[in-house]
Amino acid sequence: MPYKKDTYSTLYYKEPGPKLDKESPFESMMERFRFAAELLKLDDGTFQYLSNPVKQVTVSIPVEMDDGRLEVFEGYRVIHDNVLGPSKGGLRFAPDVNIDEVKALASWMTWKCAVVNVPFGGAKGGVRCNPRELSPRELERLTRRFTASMLEVFGPDEDIPAPDMGTNEHTMAWIMDTYSMHSRKTVTAVVTGKPPIIGGSLGRREATGRGVVTVTLAAMSKLGISPVNAKVVVQGFGNVGSVSAKLMYEQGARVIGVSDVSGGYFNAEGIDIPAAIEYAAQNRFSLEGFTGAAPISNEELLELECDVLIPAAKEDQISRVNAPNIKAKIISEGANGPITANADAILEEKGVLVIPDILANAGGVTVSYFEWVQDRQGYFWTEERVNRRLNRMMRNAFQLIFDVKEEYNITLRQAAYVYAIKKVADTLKLRGIYA
Repeated sequence: MPYKKDTYSTLYYKEPGPKLDKESPFESMMERFRFAAELLKLDDGTFQYLSNPVKQVTVSIPVEMDDGRLEVFEGYRVIHDNVLGPSKGGLRFAPDVNIDEVKALASWMTWKCAVVNVPFGGAKGGVRCNPRELSPRELERLTRRFTASMLEVFGPDEDIPAPDMGTNEHTMAWIMDTYSMHSRKTVTAVVTGKPPIIGGSLGRREATGRGVVTVTLAAMSKLGISPVNAKVVVQGFGNVGSVSAKLMYEQGARVIGVSDVSGGYFNAEGIDIPAAIEYAAQNRFSLEGFTGAAPISNEELLELECDVLIPAAKEDQISRVNAPNIKAKIISEGANGPITANADAILEEKGVLVIPDILANAGGVTVSYFEWVQDRQGYFWTEERVNRRLNRMMRNAFQLIFDVKEEYNITLRQAAYVYAIKKVADTLKLRGIYA
């Protein structure tokens, strides 16, 4: 019997009836979670435990604005699970952030950490604001007041934030300093994604894109596709997309399409990625007006014929509407949730190998773990060592998930959820429930 959501609570339980068909990030995640739970024959109690956050915190954040006004923002922190270790997850500042989105992202972090064998649980945080409309001083006051409200939540052995949408290295520095001031000592390990001068790890900024490319190359090897002259399309040209494009370019691939908010850009002979990166850096991080490729729409970009498609922009970019038109052999999910649950079956039927987000973009949390380890030791690694260890962990994780895929004759995404959920469930049973 399928697991179904109780409309009167956040609990999930077994009940006869059709599966929900709502295309939302949380429901997409739950569709995949339900499949793995049924395959693993999870008991109802364990299913409910792993479906629901262990802690949800909502706070009001009063901030004195530069013009003297008092404005109150709303902030969230959701700890989905801490069975494997301290919870870990990003903090985003965005005008449309809400508790349901944060819950979905926190659960993704649990499975992501388990997939790459990082000893963290999953968490996520958010503040509903538009950081583009706030001055640096207002952002600092907002961040510090939010941190003060989370002193009983954050901690190097409890919950460790990191940068996400709308936040950056400087935001993490403010969190670390505020937490340290209240602790009366410097606590560098309370956040990751900090500037290296105050305990950040070398290689952290490029880690997610590097991880995407590592597992993509492993998948190409499984299919017998050489990276040299392979046709690659990258949606999104931010940190993850631009790094992924650059590293695939350096492997000899022809990156025939890239895009950002200004639209898509196509060149059948291959785009000069270093030139595109330089252009974007000089054009306020936008490709608008780039002349090294012909303009196309983002919708057309996704449907280009290619060996590898890397969606590294937003959620729900490939749905049941456009999935039949996808012509890639491999899709490597650089973004969280770029493919809806309803599109998975269509892509599987077409023979597309999808590397799921909880594996493909786990390079960021892997190097965040490295940063946490370095902070705890007070000993820091070279960038070459960080990259070498990241590549090894990502390759090992890909092979583990590929083996599960072969064992159960399921997709890579299903295999990733099966592996992650089994690992967390087995750990929960060993630890037991404190009463």
